[in-house]
Amino acid sequence: MIVFNQASTERVEYMLDKLGIRGFTFWENVQGRGQENGDPHRGTHTWPEMNNAVMTVIDDSKVDELLLSVRKLDKRNEEVGIRAFVWNIEQMV
Repeated sequence: MIVFNQASTERVEYMLDKLGIRGFTFWENVQGRGQENGDPHRGTHTWPEMNNAVMTVIDDSKVDELLLSVRKLDKRNEEVGIRAFVWNIEQMV
């Protein structure tokens, strides 16, 4: 799962395409706040920014490459924010 500022949507989609990650689920207008030093993203007058999120299930062999790409994107603009989370998928239909 990748959660990111809406401003990074095109970059995240490009990253997935470049890595050959085709299948995903996308959520818009996700609210939250980063645990380290991020401002709230609430879509309000006080905190107008919002996040998006994307979830994808990929082969283990692609995880490190995806995480490296997310780190690079985060380093390009740390103020905007992007985070990736990895879960093991035991089964799926």
